[in-house]
Amino acid sequence: MAHSSTVAVLYHAHHSWLNGWLRRRLGCPDNAADLAQDTFMRVLSARETPSIVEPRAFLTTIAKRVLCNHYRRQDLERAYLETLAQMPELLAPSEEDKAIILQTLLELDQLLDGLPRLVKRAFLLAQVDGLKHGEIARELGISIATVKRHLHKAALRCYFAL
Repeated sequence: MAHSSTVAVLYHAHHSWLNGWLRRRLGCPDNAADLAQDTFMRVLSARETPSIVEPRAFLTTIAKRVLCNHYRRQDLERAYLETLAQMPELLAPSEEDKAIILQTLLELDQLLDGLPRLVKRAFLLAQVDGLKHGEIARELGISIATVKRHLHKAALRCYFAL
């Protein structure tokens, strides 16, 4: 109960300020409002609120992470849509399938977040493109043993996320 009341006080005292801060960075009031809500949802979903000496600095730190994730999602969506645009129309997935695939890509991106770039790339080449270890090694310019280590590391991340 104390946690949610602390978050409520934080929300009422700083929501408008945070919304304005995000609006200046995004240039879009709708996205700013969504990301402000996402920021407070992160605070609310935390097990407990730490002792907050500087509430705006605290919220800014969380909002920057939310903003970074927002830009990463946009980049991923843009890359996916560019890939779809290059496909022949007959092979393009339905709108429903596009939404499901995009959501899956976003979840996979979040799951693999924090892994080194080559580990992620090796995993995606194996799982999405269906390449074999030797093909991945050639593509990335690394040894087959390194490919196996990268795939093992990514697989462990996926396993422990379940």
